[in-house]
Amino acid sequence: MKKLHTVYSDSIAPGIALTCVKTDKFKTGCLSINLIGKLSSDTSASFALLPQVLRRGSSEFPDMERIAAALDELYGARVEPMVRKKGELHCIGFYSDFPDDRFIPGGESVLEKTVSLVGGMLLSPDMRDGLIRADYIESEKKNLIDDIRAGINDKRGYSIDRLIEEMCAGEAFGINRLGDENGVGAITPESLTAIYRDILSDSKIEILYCGSAAPEHVASILRPIFSGLTQRTNAAMPETRIILYPDSATPRRFTETLDVTQGKLTVGFRLGKAMSGIPDYPALTMFNAVYGSGETSKLFLNVRERLSLCYYVSSMLEKHKGVMLVASGVEFSNFETTIDEILTQLGRVKDGDISEQELISAKRAIITAIKSAMDRPSGLVEIYFDSLISAVRYDPIELCAEVEAVTLDRITETASEIEPDSIYLLMGKGGPDDDS
Repeated sequence: MKKLHTVYSDSIAPGIALTCVKTDKFKTGCLSINLIGKLSSDTSASFALLPQVLRRGSSEFPDMERIAAALDELYGARVEPMVRKKGELHCIGFYSDFPDDRFIPGGESVLEKTVSLVGGMLLSPDMRDGLIRADYIESEKKNLIDDIRAGINDKRGYSIDRLIEEMCAGEAFGINRLGDENGVGAITPESLTAIYRDILSDSKIEILYCGSAAPEHVASILRPIFSGLTQRTNAAMPETRIILYPDSATPRRFTETLDVTQGKLTVGFRLGKAMSGIPDYPALTMFNAVYGSGETSKLFLNVRERLSLCYYVSSMLEKHKGVMLVASGVEFSNFETTIDEILTQLGRVKDGDISEQELISAKRAIITAIKSAMDRPSGLVEIYFDSLISAVRYDPIELCAEVEAVTLDRITETASEIEPDSIYLLMGKGGPDDDS
């Protein structure tokens, strides 16, 4: 695969790194500013609220109307807040995209003006008496609580969140990226301003740019904006605690009852020695594709298609944490049979019962997904951000080649100690036999 981009890394200030993905492939560029802290029940709600509040206004553009007008003048550039959970890292910040300067008449630098706008939101918020504005905080608290409550409306996502919460109770990974209602309710201008200052002082900051601008030029724009953040001696990347094995030989079960007509089954797995030392990410990715992540996988072809046990079924890896989840929509009466078959298909992978066609299909699906991500500036930036916070750094082109080289033996070795830890069942109010 021909590489159409080049990657450069630089330091902007202590604990602030810049990664530039230089390419002429796109008509738009993008900038992603990520402040990376440790997930904590004490700060999760404040972390989630902060970028939403900062997006409301800076000292130069103190309200949404003036920000919108400024973005319009930048040929429709966008700035959006980000709140993500990667392993046990809480990653917040801003994502912006904008027309590449090559296509702007008169030599105007949209990149420079967009960086200045985003930098102002992050580093120079509109304040009152030294505190983040109370009216903005209260407004965004209501929105955040609405978002937390809305989580239950997506039963598939809700069941995954609940499984993680129960399976990883006592681990930072079990904390919701949005926090909880009590945490949101307790936020004050004083407390949020204090956390804001702590984040700027202590968090690792990763800035990623994708576009045609020279990396030296991008760095020269960013350095003055972040020049005030010099006392950052504690700015280190947090670590994620990896648990290799379940506590019990028998998976723990958690059952919840809601007014639903379709059951949700979610199974959480620990990955064993696959996450010990330096993980073999290409083999893990191949295992996931063979086992359950696509329409050529064993879960899809057997549990859904051949046996018709469920409406959907798929597996997903959280490689930063070292867990795998299988999510399925199931008739209440089929829970036990579906669980058995999910584990049976895992056993088949462990035993090496994988055809050559399954290997080819899995490799093709993975490489197609990587290529698809590389066709968007946001996709390229996300690939490289994911690599920056991983135990193993990787380049997408190199990853494709490594996936192609994965053998059956590497897949079975990777799968050999993967075991179920917890099972979450979402029932209807009538119980397991209620199909209404």
